[in-house]
Amino acid sequence: MKRMMGVINLVNERDDLEELTYSRCVASVPFGARYRLIDFALSNMVNSGIENVAVFTQHKYRSLMDHLGSGKEWDLDRKRGGLFILPAVLHGDTGLARGDLFQFYSHRDYFYRGRQDYVVISRSHIVCNIDYNAVLDYHLEKGADVTVVYKKSDNDECASFRRMAVKEDGKVTLIEDHSGRLRTDNVSMEMYVMSKELLLDMVESCLAQGYDHLVRDGIMKNVDKLGVYGYLHEGHTGIVNTIQSYYKHSMQLLNPKLWRELFFQKNLIYTKVKDEPPARYAENAHARNSLIANGCIIEGKVENSILFRGVKIRKGAYVKNSIILQNCEIEENVIIENAILDKDVFISRGRVLTGDKQAPFIASKTKVI
Repeated sequence: MKRMMGVINLVNERDDLEELTYSRCVASVPFGARYRLIDFALSNMVNSGIENVAVFTQHKYRSLMDHLGSGKEWDLDRKRGGLFILPAVLHGDTGLARGDLFQFYSHRDYFYRGRQDYVVISRSHIVCNIDYNAVLDYHLEKGADVTVVYKKSDNDECASFRRMAVKEDGKVTLIEDHSGRLRTDNVSMEMYVMSKELLLDMVESCLAQGYDHLVRDGIMKNVDKLGVYGYLHEGHTGIVNTIQSYYKHSMQLLNPKLWRELFFQKNLIYTKVKDEPPARYAENAHARNSLIANGCIIEGKVENSILFRGVKIRKGAYVKNSIILQNCEIEENVIIENAILDKDVFISRGRVLTGDKQAPFIASKTKVI
């Protein structure tokens, strides 16, 4: 019996990714040489046996729809259930999109039609490999109303997130917003498991009181009334919603141990497949400690960098500690260090672009420098 339905909630998602989200939402930001951020959330659900997934979008979702298509790559193109991309319902008078509770309410038919009893709600900016069956088992064992997945944070976490106070028995006594003062290293991974009944009840009662945020109004304000428990995720987790965190967590993929843990456990991460020839290295090319995707042509030198598909690096060019997105072209004798180049950027010969590890140089899409 399939017990859970999945919701990937893109409404009110924190976004400080600057140039990377000018023309796309956080969920479709490219990551790790061939993936996009939403691939992790989707693959985790599919690997946990969830066959009914809804993506609640908010804005700038053209590239997301292009990426997800019918859900075939995640085995979600099915007759019953499958993948649903639900557009934001706008407010009648103002034409603005409202919060996630209003969106859940507007698309409540999706919940009523699903036969599953439990719902997993996740964000798209968390990079990890997790099995939700273990979370649901924990949820049932504790008799919890809501189970929140959390992790222990590093000291140099450069993203925005919520901190949580968790007692020894796993009960959550406080969840604080991004700017809170709570001294704890428990960081919410923004993944929630609850019964469908409780979710629909929460949606109606909060909206009736004029509230419109699931976590802030539905869960945080009722922590003392509900049984909220925390499930500790031990594996690697990256929270990617600022430029610094994007750069940091991308660069961590160059560590083979971490790369294997994320992508080659028994649960794989799936993405839209594009058939391209293998990367081609010219005679004097030099590449070390880098992730280089198919379709690249390397004639220069690449170090500690991540190159997406179809990147061309011409003779005498030197790329170091950088993330180069799809189809960028770097002409001869260019030097690039600590930079993030979005898709289709063209760098003309002889240029020197350097950023700082804390503040990488960023070039937005299709820019010519």
